[in-house]
Amino acid sequence: MSTLLALDTATEACSVALLHDGQVLSHYEVIPRLHAQRLLPMIQGLLAEAGISLSAVDALAFGRGPGAFTGVRIAVGVVQGLAFALERPVLPVSTLATIAQRARREQAVEQVAVAIDARMDEVYWACYRAQGEDMQLAGIEAVLPPEQVSLPRDAAGSWFGAGTGWRYAERLAVRPSRCDASLLPHAEDLLSLARHAWARGEAVAAEQAQPIYLRDNVATPKVER
Repeated sequence: MSTLLALDTATEACSVALLHDGQVLSHYEVIPRLHAQRLLPMIQGLLAEAGISLSAVDALAFGRGPGAFTGVRIAVGVVQGLAFALERPVLPVSTLATIAQRARREQAVEQVAVAIDARMDEVYWACYRAQGEDMQLAGIEAVLPPEQVSLPRDAAGSWFGAGTGWRYAERLAVRPSRCDASLLPHAEDLLSLARHAWARGEAVAAEQAQPIYLRDNVATPKVER
C-alpha cells in the first residue's frame, strides 16, 4: 500500500497530511506568514507520529494554487526539494478543488462554488460537482471581479459557497443556498484528491511541480529599458 505525503500553504492555513498503511494523519494550523518556519517541523512531526522516515514516502502532493503568491511558492519549493532528494514523483492539486473537497467532507454538499480572495478587488473562482469520491471541476478556474463570476451553464439545484472570497457575498454575482467564508484548504482533503490521482497514474516528475497563479503577470520580471 502506497505512502503519500501532502502539504498546503496556499492560504492563511498551513497543513500537512500523511497516508500510511491505509491510515490518514494530519496537522492543520491557521498561521499567516509563518508557513516557511512551521512547514518542515509539521512534516517531521507527522512522520514521527506515524513511526516512519521520509524515505518511506512514495509520492508528494501539494497545493499548486491559485492562492497567495508567497504561500504557493513555499509549497512548490519544499515539495521540489524533497522530491528531488528522494527521487520521488509529485502530485499537484488545485487549491480551489481542495476547498471544494473539504466542503463536501464537512458539509455533505454535492455542488460547491469556491471563491478565494485574490486581492486587487478580484477573486479566484471555480465550481465543482461531486463525481464518485472526488469533487470535479465544472468549467474553468479563473480570476475575476466578484461581479463577473458565474455558475456553469447547465447549473441546477443548490450550490454551497466556500472560501474567503465569499466575504464579498453581497458583490458576487451568484447566490448560493449556504456559504462559509472561513473555509480554507486542508491537506487531508488535498490528500484525498491526490490519492485518487496517484491511483490513476497522474503523478509527474519533480521539475513539473509548478505553481498556478491564474494571473499571468504575477511573476513576470520587469523589462529594463
